[in-house]
Amino acid sequence: MNRKVLDYDSNIMLVEIELKKDEVGEMHSHEPVQFTYVLEGKFEFVKNKEKIVVSKGDTLYFESGVEHGVLCLEDGKLLDVFNPIREDLLEG
Repeated sequence: MNRKVLDYDSNIMLVEIELKKDEVGEMHSHEPVQFTYVLEGKFEFVKNKEKIVVSKGDTLYFESGVEHGVLCLEDGKLLDVFNPIREDLLEG
């Protein structure tokens, strides 16, 4: 998984994530709300134990504190938008 912070200010953050087939984004949750837009590829997300398959052009919304994760079904890219920003993505 390759993650690139594209831009941010104190309220909003855009992050591009590139995944290869069979890569997994582990289940996790965070305070910022998140929108995910599929730029390329096909993915299976889990949100509150529900599986959701998405592909290019689809968008998902994750409320604050909602547990979610992803399995990449086809090589692809995601655009994640967080409000407020995720400070942990600025570290390292």
